[in-house]
Formats: sequence, structure tokens, C-alpha cells
Amino acid sequence: MSAPSSAPSAPTESAATENEFLAQDSGLRPPGPTPSQSRFQVDLVAEAAGATEDNSPSSDASTTVPPSDKATPTAPPDGPGADPGAGGDEAKGRFRVNFADPSEAGSAASPDGAQAEGLQNGDTVMSETSLHSSTGGQHHYHYDTHTNTYYLRTFGHNTIDAVPNIDFYRQTAAPLGEKLIRPTLSELHDELDKEPFEDGFANGDELTPAEEAAAKEAAESKGVVKFGWVKGVLVRCMLNIWGVMLFIRMSWIVGQAGIALSCLIVGMATVVTTITGLSTSAIATNGFVRGGGAYYLISRSLGPEFGGSIGLIFAFANAVAVAMYVVGFAETVVELLAGVDAIMTDEINDIRIIGTITVILLLGISLAGMEWEAKAQIFLLIVLITAICNYFIGSFINFESKKPKGFFGYDGSIMWENMGPDFRGETFFSVFAIFFPAATGILAGANISGDLADPQLAIPRGTLLAILITGIVYLGVAVSTGSCIVRDASGVLNDTITQAFGNCSDAACRLGFDFSSCKSAKNCDYGLHNDFQVMSLVSGFGPIISAGIFSATLSSALASLVSAPKVFQALCKDNIYPGLSMFAKGYGKNNEPLKGYILTFVIALAFILIAELNVIAPIISNFFLASYALINFSVFHASLANSPGWRPSFKYYNMWISLAGAILCCVVMFVINWWAALLTNVIVLGLFIYVSYKKPDVNWGSSTQALTYHQALTHTLHLSGVEDHIKNFRPQCLVMTGYPNSRPAIIDLVHAFTKNVGLMICGHIRTGYRRPNFKDLATDQARYQRWLLKNECKAFYTPVFAEDMRQGTQYLLQAAGLGRLKPNTLVLGFKNDWRDGDMMNVETYISMIHDAFDSQFGAVILRLKEGLDVSHIQGQDELLSSQEKSSGMKDVIVSIDTSKDSDADSSKPSSKATSLQNSPATQKDDDDDGKATTQPLLKKDKKSPTVPLNVSDQRLLEASQQFQKKQGKGTVDVWWLFDDGGLTLLIPYLLTNKKRWKDCKIRVFIGGKINRIDHDRRAMATLLSKFRIDFSDITVLGDINTKPKKEHVSAFEEMIEPYRLKEDDMEQEAAERLKNSEPWRITDNELELYRAKTNRQIRLNELLKEHSSTANLIVMSLPLARKGAVSSALYMAWLETLSKDLPPMLLVRGNHQSVLTFYS
Repeated sequence: MSAPSSAPSAPTESAATENEFLAQDSGLRPPGPTPSQSRFQVDLVAEAAGATEDNSPSSDASTTVPPSDKATPTAPPDGPGADPGAGGDEAKGRFRVNFADPSEAGSAASPDGAQAEGLQNGDTVMSETSLHSSTGGQHHYHYDTHTNTYYLRTFGHNTIDAVPNIDFYRQTAAPLGEKLIRPTLSELHDELDKEPFEDGFANGDELTPAEEAAAKEAAESKGVVKFGWVKGVLVRCMLNIWGVMLFIRMSWIVGQAGIALSCLIVGMATVVTTITGLSTSAIATNGFVRGGGAYYLISRSLGPEFGGSIGLIFAFANAVAVAMYVVGFAETVVELLAGVDAIMTDEINDIRIIGTITVILLLGISLAGMEWEAKAQIFLLIVLITAICNYFIGSFINFESKKPKGFFGYDGSIMWENMGPDFRGETFFSVFAIFFPAATGILAGANISGDLADPQLAIPRGTLLAILITGIVYLGVAVSTGSCIVRDASGVLNDTITQAFGNCSDAACRLGFDFSSCKSAKNCDYGLHNDFQVMSLVSGFGPIISAGIFSATLSSALASLVSAPKVFQALCKDNIYPGLSMFAKGYGKNNEPLKGYILTFVIALAFILIAELNVIAPIISNFFLASYALINFSVFHASLANSPGWRPSFKYYNMWISLAGAILCCVVMFVINWWAALLTNVIVLGLFIYVSYKKPDVNWGSSTQALTYHQALTHTLHLSGVEDHIKNFRPQCLVMTGYPNSRPAIIDLVHAFTKNVGLMICGHIRTGYRRPNFKDLATDQARYQRWLLKNECKAFYTPVFAEDMRQGTQYLLQAAGLGRLKPNTLVLGFKNDWRDGDMMNVETYISMIHDAFDSQFGAVILRLKEGLDVSHIQGQDELLSSQEKSSGMKDVIVSIDTSKDSDADSSKPSSKATSLQNSPATQKDDDDDGKATTQPLLKKDKKSPTVPLNVSDQRLLEASQQFQKKQGKGTVDVWWLFDDGGLTLLIPYLLTNKKRWKDCKIRVFIGGKINRIDHDRRAMATLLSKFRIDFSDITVLGDINTKPKKEHVSAFEEMIEPYRLKEDDMEQEAAERLKNSEPWRITDNELELYRAKTNRQIRLNELLKEHSSTANLIVMSLPLARKGAVSSALYMAWLETLSKDLPPMLLVRGNHQSVLTFYS
């Protein structure tokens, strides 16, 4: 199996040069396998490359091998698909399949003994490189396919079918690795002459563009700081949850509520945060989490409406929280300054000065980068933990000097006395409202999700552990302070008990102190109730508690200062609020939102200068709680939607517990501050309505979509089990539109009476294809459905391939719809040009109407005298404009047949079309008569000159748009000549209920006897009033059966003359043969038999011109023709005669089942 001597091989010089270049460049590659190495790759080969590589005599079997003097391309001379003339010209669209090996990334060596095999059925190709182990490719096995070492090859080595790989599932802009494109179904399944795979493997030494991009990204990402779960989540959450409350409010809460109720308050707050933590963990582990924290979690779960509204207020709340924490710090500093009489101006201005300096320093730390910010957080945590330990150690050290101030050490009597509540001007809920903000801060870790090394592991572990640790410490402090400090103390050493006065009975009395004097005077300065700094008193070293307060406030401020810009940046990147896109840009290796930091700083500074945060604090708490409520609701919603995409790896959640958590959050909002809760809800609702109105062009696969589908499926199934009832009848129309934008008039009119009432399906039959391209059908289906949505048409586009129009219609009549959501009425355009083309098309057209009646469908035919099809008019073809561009299908040209063959056809009216060009996205008739010209439906070149329209096209264009306008004060004339169940009456009633038609009055015309006109009118008026249908006039036509004018009869005779069989003028056998070959011909017998019916159609046209020539729309009973008895040419002539030279006309025939009832 040696190759022919003329087989091309790469020149030695170029190979050496290339290998030298690769060797020199190897230092640029990151060590170890990059995301795009050591894996299957399929990439398009350039046309030029394909042309140079494909000069081999057996191009189907040719393989590309490493450029080395030891490697020779070989091919079996009689391999499958060997074709001497198939080289070079088909290079476009081929695929080169690479196996990249990380260990050989910079090596110039080529594997020895490279072999090649032929393609097998276009599916199996041969690798000529050595086997590389998955552990890095250090060992090389050289082998022949026919030896016993064949099993050493990696599975999937010799096929373009790809083995499962994580890189196939990445998003396009995935930060963790390069997205790989798996071979499409067409590439694996289509015939080789359609998608040739003549190239073999590339040698694997050259870097593909994808590998180069991945290598560059990996090299650039070395300096990016990513945090683990301790530094990134646990530390941040603990610092944020342990706030100032721990040191200056916890003791006061115990004084007010007692130990038992204080533990209950801590427990309630912890329950809310724990449920939210579990919900956060569930969402965070349901797929890769990017930066944006609470906003990212909510928006990707519930969609942009909820995410966009909560993201904005969450970012704002974090920005204002910076001010709140900084002012807390500044107040403590000012108290210390006041203690040593070092106030600079006055207290308020001192708070402003210190707060401004502090926030500038914090901004500096933040701008220095996440790494410095993380180091600052670690330092602050150490200070905070030291302060807490200092308190607990101090609580065991009892000093006599501290007893007058209420600290006696652990004592059972003090604990028992402090067990119950002693509310002074407060209630349980007001105390809970003061404590709850201390429990918030659980999203501090999730807010920097983009800076975590593994958010799916870090967020659940760090958040839940932080809640546990902080909850235990809060409970410990509550029990500890309540067990060793009395509620009231004077601080006076002389308040000891004397023997003379032994009448006090509280715990302090038993310990030798009597504080009853200051209790009665209510001027005690010490004790749980009165001294906010009581923990400093208890602690081993007081200043450490002050350092702890500083640490708690500054760490919370720093966490909020980092969270706000990160969340805001993620919000701006999604472009939900277009005006804010300038804040989306990031700087530096960590993509820091510098503009966001400055904005946060400005907001924080503004609120610091106010220096009065008692009003702002409850609003912030409510903003945070609204976020928690939506996170909990997200989990419930996603579980309820039962989407297959909802499968969090964190399993310890429950949808009903999450729902309870969401309700709890809402309750707590109103408990803390009812007006702030109302304000929060109004703001969220306002932003929600704004984003819903703007409809951002994003699709995140939210649970809202999943639940919509779930509900639609459930209701459709439920509907299938319900029997139909006359009162609930709705016209559900299968409208034969072809391309939806080619017949706008029929779509507009049918949409007018089906919108929000019934189903509308736009049927499109594509005929004449030698080999149907189902892939294109699916693409068109999605594209034209978008067109319908863009044009606010509530309809479904359903295309089918069929041999002819009739077969396609039968397919749609049988299969369109779902359950009860199935069409019950077929709507066609009138075949205006029926006399110009092949009469077999008329046979097909009339057969479609017969098939509709056979399927128990109603039938509706719309006739405009100008016609319906506008596809040939230039400028009508801007189908999807910007939407089309965004979907990446810029070069697709779809052509429509514009031969004026039929207004009722769907795409290919001509039965003579035997084959069509088989290019992927083009439809072109192959007729030899050159009559069927094509016009692109999607214009690519917008600068092409527009051809001025001729008069008939101008009229056609105006007529096609007439139903898009308001109809004004006109009439809808209903000629209800035959009772079809009421559809002829129901459609005009539904039309006149719509905004565009509401000024039109319904006029009813019925047939009757000349001597009973009044009686018939009264009977019809009674019936219409029982049906509750408004009408302006009823006309009884007593002269329907009058003979039509002779000139009209002769015109009819002249019209049908070419279509008559004239069997009397030929032999019977010849007549039968002609009738069999041309079944549409009109026999003399048939014409005589239906003479009266023919005259009626001619006479009705005269009456229509007399009575309804100025109507906006005529709705008339469709005459029926008995199947097999009336030829299609005669029936078509009836319809033509009945409806010619009239305003827009709707010929309607229901399926003779009642669709109206007067029973309740």
C-alpha cells in the first residue's frame, strides 16, 4: 500500500522552517494541557489550503500527514470513493480533524511510521499520528492497524463522530475554556457528494486558531486573583453578619427581651437567613455562576424582569450600606473623642469629617485590587475574633470594681431574673426589627461570585458555615450577658445593702447591692438596659472591644463597597438598562469596575454627609430582604416549573421550605418597617414593569419560561379531556398563506377575528422538491415565526414538504395543531388566475376544499379583486431586518415563485416543476418555459435601486394593506343564504368586536319569498336578538330566483367554453378517455343538470353589485358542489361569477355543526 510517486508531499525546506518556528514559539505556550489541547477538533479548511492539498489522484482517501522526511502520505489505490477528477474544487466546507497533543506542543519531531487508510462510508477516517495517553502523552506506541496493538488506540480515533467532551457544552464566551463545536448531524449523516469529507487528519503540530486563543487566554489569566471558599465567602460573610449590633446592641436586646426571647429573636433571624442560604446554594450549584451575586442568581433563575429590578436596588442598597457602616464607625470615634474632650467642631460635623476620610481610605483599598481588599478583610477578621474572645474571657474574670456597674460574673439568680422580658417602650417585634439587620450580609460572598475559584463549592460551604458560626456566637453573647449582668445598676460603690434595709428581693440584693433608688428614679446609668458599652466593661481589655467595633463596621463597609460595583457591573453588562452601559467596562486583570467604584463612592459620600441614617437604614434592610425573598422564590419557582435544566448539585433544599422562606422575608419586611416595605415593593414593581415593557433581547432559560411551558402543556392536556360545547366554540383557522409576508391581507383579516379568540396556523406547502431539505424547513420555521411575532401576529407558522398542494393540505388538515388546539376551519385565498395556468392546478385547488369538508372542517375563501400575493413586489421582502442579522444568517437568500399561478398556493403551484436546485437555502423553479422568475425574499444589499411600481402592483400593494387600517364608518354585509351552523354570522360578529372594525355596522341579507318578506325579516330579527348579535338592517331578497340578464349568462357561457368536454360531438370512448385524463372538464349533462344553480350564482352577483358595492367587507355563504358530480372547472366558474368585481369578499361555509346558541 505505497503511495503513487506523484502524490504531493510537503517540501522539506518549508517543513524545517515551520518546525523551527514552532520550536522557537513553544515558550509562549502555557505548561500542561490547555483547554483546547488533547481533544478532538473539527475546523474548516481554507479554500486555498484545500486546493493545494487535494491534488492527490484519490482525493476521497487522501490524508494530510506531518511534514517530515519520514512521513509519506499513502492511500489505497482502490479505496472507497477514489476519483481521479475530484480534487481541489470542492475544498470549501471540508473539515480537518485535529488531535492536539500537549506534550508535543513545541516539538519539531514527527511520529515515525505514520500510516493512512481510506475513508469508510464517509464516516471513518484514519489517524496517522501516534497514540497519546490521556495523562499528557508521554508514551508513544507505534503500531499498524492490522497488528494486535490496534486496541491501544483511543476510542473515537478513527471517526469524525466526537466523543463526549465538556468543551462542547461551553457557552461562546465561557471564561473557563474554549468552546468546541461538535460535528453537526448533517456532517455525519448527509451524503458525501453533498458535504464531502475528503481531507484526512492534520498532523497536530500546527496550532489551530482555537488553540491559539485558548493558549493566549490561559497565559493572560495567570495574574487573575481567584479566592477559595474560606477567604472568598466564609470570611466576608462572617464579617458582614457580625456588625456593630454584636457589641453595642446585643446586651440591650437581652435587657429588653430577656434571655429566652433574645434567643428566639436570634433563632428567627437565623431561620430566615438559613433558608435563604440553602436557596442561594441550590441556585449557585445549578450551573456555572458568573459575577453579579444576587442579581446574577435571580436574573438567570426568574428572568431579566425580576433580576433587573432587584439588581438595581440591591446595588443601590449596598452603596448606601457603605454610608451606614461608615457613619456607625464615625459615631464610635466621635464618642471616644468626646470622652477625652477632643471634639473638633460639633458632633454632626465631626461624623461627616471622619466619615469622609474613612470612605476615601476604603475606596483606596478597593481600587488597589481584590487581593489587597481580601488581605484587609483577613486582618479585620482577626481583630474581630480577638475582640469576641476578649469579651468571653473577661466574663469569667470578676472584679469588685465592676460590681457597682452591674457585672457580677456568672450567677444562676441573675440568669433566672433576666430570663423573662422587661420591655421598656419597646415590643417584641420592634426589638426584632432592631436586631434583624445584624443577621443580613449572607450574600457578601455570593456578590463576588466572579472572583471565586469555584463558586459552586465556595458559596454553599462558606455561606452556610458563616450563618452557623455567627448564629452560635450571637446566642452565646445573649446567654452570657444575661447570666452575668443585671438590668439596672447605678455605678455608685456606696449602694451596698445595709442590714437595716433588707427589703429588696432582686438578684443584686442577694449579691450585696441595692440599686432600687436609681430604678425608682429611672436614672441608672449602667446595666443591660442603660449602657450600650457594657461589653467593654465585661471584657478583659476594654480598648479591644472598641477595635472590634471598628473592625465590624469597616469590614462591612468594605464588603459593601466591593459588592455594589460588582453587582452593578454585571447588571450593566446585560444591557437591561441601556443608559447604564458605560459602567459595564472593567479594567485590569481582574476586570475591576472602576467607574462603578467611583459611583458607589459618590452615593456613599452623599449619604454620609446627610449623617442621619435612621430613616435610610430600614429601607436598606428592606432592599436586602426583597432580594432574599426573590432568591427563595426562585428556588420554589424553578422546582415548580419542573424543568429538566433544574438539577442543582446541592440537594439539601425543599421547594416548600423555600416558599416559606420567601413569605417569611416579606413578613419581616413589614415587621421592620411597614412604609419602607411598601416603598420597596413599589420600586421593585415599577422597575419590573419598565423592564417588561422594554423587553430586553436576552434568553437565559429562566424558570419563568419553563413554568410557561409546563402550564401550557398541563392546560393543553387538561383541555383534551373536556368535551367541546357550542358556547365555547372558537374559529381555529388553518390559513394557507405560503410565506407569511407574501399574502398580508389574508393574515391581517383572519388575525382580526382570531386574535385572543382562536387558534391561527399559517400553513405553507413546499412542493416540487426532488430531495426535501428538512434542515432548511426547520430554519425557515423559526425565522418566519419570529417574523409573525415581530409583526404582533398571534399565529403559528407550519411549513410542510409535499408532492403537490393537495397532499400538503391533507397533511396539515390531519396533523396541524395539538389536542383541542386543532384547526376547524380552512382559509384559502381565491385563485384569481385560475384560467391562466394548468387546469390541473384548479383540480387540486377544488380538491383541497372537498378535503376540508371531508375532514369536517369549515371552509373560508377570501377574494380581493386586486389579488393577494405581493411576493413579487420589490420592497415587500424585508422580513426580519435586525433580528435576522443577530441570528447570524446574513447570507441566506430565500426565493419565492412569482408566476401569477395562484393566490391560494403556498409556494410551488406548478405541477410541472420536477426538480429544484438542491442548494441549502435557495428555492428556484427548474421549469424550461422561463415563466417562473424568482425574487429574493431577504435583501442583502440595501443600496440596490428600487424599481418604481406599475399601476397594478401599486393597487395590489394598497389592497394588501387595507385590513391594517381602521375601517371607519362602513358596513359588513352578511349574505346568510344557507344555514351552515352559524359560522357565516359568527365571523363578522367577531370582526366588528375588534378596534379596527368596531365602527362598521352589520347588515344581514337573506333569501325569502316575495309575499312573505315582512314575516321573514321578523323571524331573522328574532333569531339575531336571541343570539345577542347587533345588526343595523335586515334585507329579505325576494327576487333571488329571478332569471339573470342575458348578457351575464352569455358571458358565463363564454367563460366556460374552453373547459367543456362536449361529449355529444365525439365518440363515447374518446369522451371517457378525455374525461379521465382531464377530470376538470364540464360535461353537457352536468351543465344542464345544474343550470338553475348556475343562474343563481349569476343572479347573486347582480344583487351583490346592487346592494353591497360600497361595503367594507362582504361575508357570504359559500356555494357547495357535490363531490364527483360537479367538475372543478364548473365550480371554479361559479365562484368566479359570484364574486367578481366586488369589494373584499369572504365566502364562508361552516361544517354544519352549530357554532351559535341562545341557551345560557
